Amino acid sequence: MTRSISGNIPKLYLIKISKWFMLTMPIIVLFYQENGLSMQDVLTLKGIYSVAVVALEIPSGYIADVWGRKKSLILGSILGCLGFVVYSFSSGFNGFLIAELILGIGSSFISGSDSALLYDSLLKMNREKEYLKQESRVMSVGNFAEALAGIAGGSLALISLRTPFIFQSFIAFIAIPASILLVDPNQNSIKLKVGFNHILGIVKFSLWDNVKLRWNIVFSSVIGCATLTLAWFIQPYLRDLNMEVSTIGVIWTLLNLTVGITALSAHKAEGYLGKTGTSIFIVIGISGGFILTGWFNSLIGVGVLFFFYFVRGIATPVLKNYINQITESEMRATVLSVRNFIIRICFAIIGPFLGWYTDHFNLSSALLLAGAIFFVLGGISVFFMTKAEK
Repeated sequence: MTRSISGNIPKLYLIKISKWFMLTMPIIVLFYQENGLSMQDVLTLKGIYSVAVVALEIPSGYIADVWGRKKSLILGSILGCLGFVVYSFSSGFNGFLIAELILGIGSSFISGSDSALLYDSLLKMNREKEYLKQESRVMSVGNFAEALAGIAGGSLALISLRTPFIFQSFIAFIAIPASILLVDPNQNSIKLKVGFNHILGIVKFSLWDNVKLRWNIVFSSVIGCATLTLAWFIQPYLRDLNMEVSTIGVIWTLLNLTVGITALSAHKAEGYLGKTGTSIFIVIGISGGFILTGWFNSLIGVGVLFFFYFVRGIATPVLKNYINQITESEMRATVLSVRNFIIRICFAIIGPFLGWYTDHFNLSSALLLAGAIFFVLGGISVFFMTKAEK
């Protein structure tokens, strides 16, 4: 049994690769603009995607805890493939909206379930202390995949900006057999009692009753929203510097390689700085990345982007680990989904607003404003999280 559970780790790598080998990411904003969408339309579309994720984020996490993380991952993988099939044959805002809704629902069933299954697989093998290292490796694999996809996607875009979406459908399909072959480490355990009131009970426990868990979730969500937000500004930022599509793809590749390499040493950085030191470093690094990128609308700003992605490589696995360490297995996927729920809610509000601000003013001032917002939100979160720890 232990041997079969250990096989979950490489399968989770495959699921991560299929989800992160995003041929479309280096050119997606350019693709939208080619099809007549403004920057406000782009971030509104992504805001709607976030709402779709939000609508099922917590229920899907709860379903994963009750129904099984494996089944949840299978369903999410099928929908993830279908979404890109729809994208391949769509044009204009409405067609993209349908594809985004399908992808959003699929993502909600994967989100939280993958990390929860990884942690519980390690727990079953008495290797739970390895979680941060394994989560960092899984994240690195994903970022290395996204990095390679940057080059491949940029090359495919030379045929047409739609070509990467067609190939992406086949990449997304890889997750389906990988998820089917997973072994649920909790398949013989007592399941939670299904019920809407119980979902509310877990949410209340996470965000109200358990103060320590609450502020860990809030802080992780603020940083998650910040990293998601900047990702959608990189392409227009580089385009404003008059870079070619192929060059943008190369920079996208290098940025994701930076995250992947950094994530491998995230546990060492956290061990050296400690929880409070790491948290302060993350707030300053993430918010400072926005501000400096907006201030230097030049190649210096590109260098700042690399520093931002360096901080992101530390932040993502470390902050997930903080939550997992203080969460019981039977509600782990639901709690992680609460975190993702808050990320998407924040992005659904902040993203379209910053898109509107960019269209009516300029990209640099929008980045400066975003940096100020995330500095305040991150600083407040760290203050209360540290207070709760004491």
